[in-house]
Amino acid sequence: MEPMPIMIVAPKIRGFICTTAHPDGCARHVAEQIAVVQKRGPIAHGPRKVLVIGASTGYGLASRIAAAFGSGAATIGVFFERPGEPGRTATAGWYNTAAFEREAAAAGLYARSFNGDAFSDALKAEVIAAIKADLGQVDCIIYSLASPRRTHPRTGEVCKSVLKPIGETYTNKNLNTGTGVVNEVSIEPAEGDDVAQTVAVMGGEDWEMWIDALQAAGALAPGVQTVAYSYIGPSLTWPIYKNGTIGKAKEDVERAQRALDTRLAPLGGKAWVSVNKALVTQASSAIPVVPLYISLLYKTMKAQGTHEDCIEQMDRLFRDRLASGKPQPDEAGRIRLDDWEMAPAVQEPVARNWQAVTTENLAELGDFEGYQASFLRLFGFGLAGVDYAAETDPEVPIPSIRAAASGG
Repeated sequence: MEPMPIMIVAPKIRGFICTTAHPDGCARHVAEQIAVVQKRGPIAHGPRKVLVIGASTGYGLASRIAAAFGSGAATIGVFFERPGEPGRTATAGWYNTAAFEREAAAAGLYARSFNGDAFSDALKAEVIAAIKADLGQVDCIIYSLASPRRTHPRTGEVCKSVLKPIGETYTNKNLNTGTGVVNEVSIEPAEGDDVAQTVAVMGGEDWEMWIDALQAAGALAPGVQTVAYSYIGPSLTWPIYKNGTIGKAKEDVERAQRALDTRLAPLGGKAWVSVNKALVTQASSAIPVVPLYISLLYKTMKAQGTHEDCIEQMDRLFRDRLASGKPQPDEAGRIRLDDWEMAPAVQEPVARNWQAVTTENLAELGDFEGYQASFLRLFGFGLAGVDYAAETDPEVPIPSIRAAASGG
């Protein structure tokens, strides 16, 4: 009998990503998020059959947890993650999903997952076939995909998204998350087809393609709701975000929302854009300026008792906005879950601290320690009750993917 391919897993950080993930830590993180939702009680009139596109980390994972453990929903998750192998850990999203499926099975909840290119027609067809066979229809579709590139399913063109300002070089304060040094960063403006490529990857076209394919297959339930996630943030981040290349993509998501609203109207359905809070996610860690802003934001919101993580945000989305029938849209028709972040009582001290912050006073004005802890937790590190000195098996199966692979 061959020995178990076990290893001691420690964080290995390269730039703004961690190249390892801890299976037991990720499982604990998922369990903690489930507990947050369960403590708040059942979500009345919540969705029952939910498809989450981009379901393995951050807001997408939290959406799946809130739907399943808040309103008892059957869930299908779509993502692109790497499984573990001897001597090499899986990505955090793989371990998160394995843990989610185990917890769902223990709670008697249907959960099925698909690992592959969500932009492709082939995976869409595979997922829709599973919906038709297992659930009949879905009543909620969450679109939470964040990807650096997309192969267009019709043209075969490979597009790449970039994080750049538009028009002129942007210079502002920045936090080196590896060293804790507050320095200055300058980002050159978009050039050539940077904007078009970013819109092609991160805009609304793929969301529309998913909904169109589901609708054509008769897989959308009457009254269906679909939500895509966005971010606006304070004016200090606008040159790199709202008014930059990624902002143009988010404008296209809002265009798609309006188009989908019209298409879903005959079903009594609704498309939403939810503007969420700035949080430490794998995507946000890559954006210059944002980690420093988040550190200052966390300090203020924690002091005021209004800090939320992904799971609290998504629980509030389902519980207080979608299921309650009181979405409270803004003048542009968007759901604003960033309402607590953008309150003047939060933004005014953050803006003052932004002007004053240096490497020397970062610990006083910001919560860099909290930022770092949140970042490590994304990969399953720093969670209470996990023995990080113990050996663990990096090869953890996702039950539904293993069953599908074996034909079961």
